[in-house]
Formats: sequence, structure tokens, C-alpha cells
Amino acid sequence: MTKTAKPTPNAPEALMLDIAKRHFFVETLDTWNSDGLDFHDVAVWSIRAALIEAYSAGLAAARR
Repeated sequence: MTKTAKPTPNAPEALMLDIAKRHFFVETLDTWNSDGLDFHDVAVWSIRAALIEAYSAGLAAARR
């Protein structure tokens, strides 16, 4: 199984991974080209919470 190469994580990438880990319980956002590793069942309330957190982070970054 070959993993798609990703650039070195920067602040937005690290934040997205942190949100994904906490809300969706995934360990990586890398593509593995495997249904079992690339697709996850996620509750709509988890999606909503993650989107709210990401939006809030964007607002905070824009205000800086």
C-alpha cells in the first residue's frame, strides 16, 4: 500500500489534522488509496462541531 506524499505540515495543516483527530478519530489526513483507510463513518454532529471549530480558527487568524 503506497501513501501519497504530503508536504511538511504547516500551521493550517497541523490545525486541520488536530481537528480531524479530535472530532473524527482519524490518525492521518494522508491518502492511502484504500477504502478502509481513506473513508470513515462520521456522525453529522461531529462534522458540525469540526466545521464550527475550523470556522472559528479562521476568524481568529483573520483578526490577527
